[in-house]
Amino acid sequence: MSEETYKGRAFKFGDDINTDEIIPARYLNTSDPAELAKHCMEDADPEFPSKVQKGDIIVGGKNFGCGSSREHAPIAIKAAGVSAVIAKSFARIFYRNCINIGLPIFESPEAVEGIEEGDIVEVNPATGVIKNITKGTEFKATPIPPEIRKIMDAGGLMEYAKQKLQEK
Repeated sequence: MSEETYKGRAFKFGDDINTDEIIPARYLNTSDPAELAKHCMEDADPEFPSKVQKGDIIVGGKNFGCGSSREHAPIAIKAAGVSAVIAKSFARIFYRNCINIGLPIFESPEAVEGIEEGDIVEVNPATGVIKNITKGTEFKATPIPPEIRKIMDAGGLMEYAKQKLQEK
C-alpha cells in the first residue's frame, strides 16, 4: 500500500454541492475524463477549471456530491488533478463512486471549519490526519481502511479487480 500523503491548495465550497454543480449535465454526453476536467465545478466557481492545479484539495460542506448517481462527478474531480476531497459529510452514492474510481475522500467537520480557501492542506490517508500547513493546525478524519486504500492505490475498483484476476 502507498504511504503517500495528499498536499495542495484548498478550494472551499459550501453545503449540498450536487453532482450537477460538480459536472453540469450539459457535459454528460462525453465520458472523456480530460474533457470532463475542463468543466469541473464550473457552475459553482466558473474559474475553478483554470485555477485548479494537480494535487489541490476540494473542501466541501455537508452532503457533498448529492444528486444523481453518475460517476461523471468524481471522475471530473479526479481528472482535474484534485488529490482529495474533504467534507463535513458526503452523499452515500457519491462516496461509493469515489472509492470506485480511486478518489480519496475524508469526512471531518472540524477540518472543514478550520480550512479557508487557498490554505495549503496535507492529508495522510493511513492515519486520517489533516494538517492545515498555512495555519499550523491539525484535524482528524477517519483513516481510509487498508482494503479501500488498496482499491484507491490501484486507481479504482476496476483496476483493482484486474490486478486480482491477474494474480490468480
